[in-house]
Amino acid sequence: MAVNVYLNFNGNCREAVEFYADVFGTEQPQIMSFGDGPPNPEYPLPEEAKHLVMHARLTISGSNVMFSDTFPGMPFVVGNNVSLAIVTNDLKNLENWFHKLKVDGKVSMELQETFWSKRYGQITDKFGIEWQFNYEENDGSPA
Repeated sequence: MAVNVYLNFNGNCREAVEFYADVFGTEQPQIMSFGDGPPNPEYPLPEEAKHLVMHARLTISGSNVMFSDTFPGMPFVVGNNVSLAIVTNDLKNLENWFHKLKVDGKVSMELQETFWSKRYGQITDKFGIEWQFNYEENDGSPA
């Protein structure tokens, strides 16, 4: 299991990821844009979102740092654009932690299956800390 920092940007994530990869001499980042995901007819993707970064990850000095752009229309506040991401292959713990943190907090996305994971969810806890929960299979790849 890992707790990773997740940084959000306001349309300039690709530039930031490439900059940090250069600064820290990491591998070339693999960048997934919102347009790379499978289409969902119930939620058509706005044209301005297609090129924005949905997810990227760098390993910096042994730590995973993850990145994304905020989706068009979602709030972006400099200084509040950091969340903690729980990445684990222990589904029971993931569900337990999620349900405990949501007490008196605000659920942004209930735990649910996504195209990258069998369980993913987002919460802002009662102290205002944003958490993301992501289940990974034992081999380290998303479910």
